[in-house]
Amino acid sequence: MGTMQRFALALVIIGALNWGLAGLFRFDVVAELAGGSAEPIARLIYIVIGVAGLLNLGLLFEEWRGRDTGKLRSPNPEEV
Repeated sequence: MGTMQRFALALVIIGALNWGLAGLFRFDVVAELAGGSAEPIARLIYIVIGVAGLLNLGLLFEEWRGRDTGKLRSPNPEEV
């Protein structure tokens, strides 16, 4: 996992914690820090966290990338 993906994962975790606080206590940390959820800086933070989430979609399929899918390989001419 590269540095950029680690940074994106950290942003996704921060975003998830913010959503958890918003759901449990109706407290949006980003909106509180930015002066409201409609403020441009808050919207920018939401967009950055959303893009970070998209960048981390690849983590779901990381295990599949490393697998050897030898089932579809062509037969060895010596074995035929």
